[in-house]
Amino acid sequence: MADAKYDVLGIGNAIFDVLVRTDEKFLADHGMTKGGMALIDEARAASIYRDMGPATEMSGGSAANTIVGIANLGARAAYVGKVKDDQIGKLYAHDIRAAGVAYDTKPASGGPATGCSYILVTPDGERTMNTYLGAAQDLTVADIDPAQIEASRIVYLEGYLWDPKNAKEAFVKAATIAHGAGRQVALTLSDSFCVDRYRDEFLELMRNGTVDLIFANESELHSLYQTADFDTALKQLSADTKLGVVTRSEKGCVVASKDGVVAVPAFPIREMVDTTGAGDLFAAGFLFGLVRNAGHENAGRLGGLAAAEVIQHIGARPQVSLKELAQQNGLPT
Repeated sequence: MADAKYDVLGIGNAIFDVLVRTDEKFLADHGMTKGGMALIDEARAASIYRDMGPATEMSGGSAANTIVGIANLGARAAYVGKVKDDQIGKLYAHDIRAAGVAYDTKPASGGPATGCSYILVTPDGERTMNTYLGAAQDLTVADIDPAQIEASRIVYLEGYLWDPKNAKEAFVKAATIAHGAGRQVALTLSDSFCVDRYRDEFLELMRNGTVDLIFANESELHSLYQTADFDTALKQLSADTKLGVVTRSEKGCVVASKDGVVAVPAFPIREMVDTTGAGDLFAAGFLFGLVRNAGHENAGRLGGLAAAEVIQHIGARPQVSLKELAQQNGLPT
């Protein structure tokens, strides 16, 4: 296997985040399911934006947040995601490159605007997302550069990619190229509603070996196996994939592999502000641990550390050096 140019390459929906603090009444008035991600059209996006209070705006997208976290930890990272050649798209490209990530996806010149997610954060820190995919849904197989995939130790894909029709083909192409080069493929299930939509396809990806590593939270795991019993679902996950990592909020995470199950406690936090990006940054820390050969337990601790940092402020990207934070906590970098 040739040396890798990148430690992790992420492929995802390039989405610009518009975050606002709100209350339960706003969610109810707008018919939103708390804690989930709903796909919306341009008209609904405009009406939500009109009714929202003052917002914090920043680049986002699930896999992109993970990749930014990986670069922040000191690994070599690349990202593939589609924006439009508009003002927000240019800002998006600038932000991800400024974070130290290689980003070469050609922007769309026509078609819908750069994707946006309107993220409502309630006083308990829970986030509810309303996503207009926009240009992100125009990611196609043509945007996958085989040489770049082959040069990446791990290719990381988000389950949300299953929503736009063309991205699915890009996803499978990338996984095939990665495996042909002896690389690993990771998938995050993204959202329990996403799992409800594509359960059979996700299980097929796992069982036929298209993906090697699965990230899920508890609700996604329960949705995947349609059981309320955690141990039953975890046992099934262990049977279906080479490596399964399940986050359990304040209970930390469990890592299931052929060697058995390792439970890793969560990092303590002072205050829960905003859960946006918690799973994304957990994946960043875990993948960083894997590429550093730190072992599953340390990878889980690195994931917990990165998630703890991001949930203590508004927004889904780190505001301090995760590398320095890891070193202060005696974790491998």
